[in-house]
Amino acid sequence: MKTLHTFDIEITDTFGGEANYSWVRRYQVKAASIKAAARKLAPLYGCAGWRCTGNFGNFAGYNLSDASVCAFITLSE
Repeated sequence: MKTLHTFDIEITDTFGGEANYSWVRRYQVKAASIKAAARKLAPLYGCAGWRCTGNFGNFAGYNLSDASVCAFITLSE
């Protein structure tokens, strides 16, 4: 059985390719890894076009293809 960890997900808009924070949505999910937590983003926004922009151990950034939206995923434990 895989150990589930708690991840904080922060989704916001972008402007000029950078996080803008004119709006933000925050979620907490249980998943076995950051990649598994990222897969839980698809149902939240109705698409599966999330591309990883960098994985730094306990933190990862993602951009939504063809949209001005990004996500930051952080291990919260």
